[in-house]
Amino acid sequence: MFNSSATDRVAQELRGLAGTAPAGTRLPSVRELTGRHQASPVTVAAAIRQLVAEGLVETRSGRGTFVAARPAAAPLSPPDLSWQTVALGPRRVGEEEMQALLALPPSGAIPLSGGYLDADLQPTAALGAALARAARQPAAWQRGPVEGREDLRAWFARETTAPGSGGRLSSPGSGGHLSRAGAGPQPLSDTEPQSPTDRGSQHFPDPGTPSATNGGPQHFPDGGPQPPFDSGLRAEDMVICSGGQAALSSALRALTEPGDTLLVESPTYLGALAAAHAAGLRVVPVPTDRDGVLPDQLAAAFSRTGARLFYCQPLYANPTGATLSRARRPAVLAAVRDAGAFLIEDDYARDLTIDGDPPPPLAASDPDGHVIYLRSLTKSAAPGLRVAALGARGPAGARLRAARLLDDFFVAGPLQQATIEFVTSPAWSRHRRRLRTELRTRRDALLTALRRHLPELIPQAIPTGGLHLWTPLPAGTDDVAVATAAINAGVVVFPGRPWHPAEPPAPYLRLTYAAAPPSAMDEAVRRLATVLPHHSAPTA
Repeated sequence: MFNSSATDRVAQELRGLAGTAPAGTRLPSVRELTGRHQASPVTVAAAIRQLVAEGLVETRSGRGTFVAARPAAAPLSPPDLSWQTVALGPRRVGEEEMQALLALPPSGAIPLSGGYLDADLQPTAALGAALARAARQPAAWQRGPVEGREDLRAWFARETTAPGSGGRLSSPGSGGHLSRAGAGPQPLSDTEPQSPTDRGSQHFPDPGTPSATNGGPQHFPDGGPQPPFDSGLRAEDMVICSGGQAALSSALRALTEPGDTLLVESPTYLGALAAAHAAGLRVVPVPTDRDGVLPDQLAAAFSRTGARLFYCQPLYANPTGATLSRARRPAVLAAVRDAGAFLIEDDYARDLTIDGDPPPPLAASDPDGHVIYLRSLTKSAAPGLRVAALGARGPAGARLRAARLLDDFFVAGPLQQATIEFVTSPAWSRHRRRLRTELRTRRDALLTALRRHLPELIPQAIPTGGLHLWTPLPAGTDDVAVATAAINAGVVVFPGRPWHPAEPPAPYLRLTYAAAPPSAMDEAVRRLATVLPHHSAPTA
């Protein structure tokens, strides 16, 4: 890897020369720059590429680097773009919030925001090797099936039948539930496993055990029978998409018409709200708590609105971290069936379990095609791995495939091939095991920092997976103002208000523990603590 500071020095010298010398002037050679700055040829080449991208210099094969021709001077009067205000009309709801969510943190700020893994947690070496192998195969560059590679679709389909998503990663413990913040010590040790009783959580059986694979009912820890896990999803039911957001947008357009009603959990994923508004849908919130969506409220919302589509994240919901409890799963599916509706199951966090084992997807208990299954690898691997899958049975599957065809024909072949190589290699299992440990360390470091500096922000329930803490603010606090001021204090957080489709019942912050190292958590929360008192309502 090249030295970025040396790269900056070389680029600065060349930029100065290019700014004063006439076009076509030959610039110092790589050898000269290497000796002058005590830099490697790789570093010098990186600096030159940077200036080529800026349009300041150009390279000529075998001759060297030269000052590029300057563009014609801009007109004295700026162009008049005011006409676009009328032509474009009102801005779509959610666009500004999505831009803020995806914005890179300012230099020097500690990121407790965003929705992707820190670069140190990404399996970039394994992904790079897989992509390099794929790129060398001519067949990968040819047109493939519009629905995606069959082997990749088959892999995603198999994942819907596995409660642990590719196998168990831990000994029996809590299973994808929220632990009570006030119920004894929190899981701040990587070496002491905690029992389901200690954590107040649930454990779901491994798909490899007889109870999970044999015919007849299964028995969960509370003794209640459940049907065998048999989703019925096959490779032909799946379509490969360019990331989870693209998959969700396609699903909404395929299953609705502008003006239709979409039921969502409240709060819910900001990207889902933006996609729904872009599709012209009327969004109706359904209340949730620590155990997920409230089934009776969901049934009432279906009855009241006539909606035929419900979007939810049953596993480690973003932003709350809640997992739909085993007791509510049958009731939620029953509400959807009784309404003759579809449920989009956004299973984005299947590989982000921290404690215990996750429950199976809802799609595993849906033989009649009510569940539209969405699975993405972007959150659990790397932002650049824009690969996801949509799964649906029956005519709904045909609708989804047609929608994807109109969007972008198909996902790039080399990316699909690299993905199937990666997820079927030992590197994928190693990455998931390491990720579990690293996320636990970061989550617990953030909790420790909150206890030290802002104990009032400790969530009532600690998620056992995902990337975020949903932290309550004192009543009357302006969460948006807190987030804005926090940036000036050197820490980036995200306010809770945009995650609510309607008026939020209370102020919250979403704090991400996956984007900053554990060593930075204490300083991040200390900076946040300097801001909070200035934006809290005065106490009587």
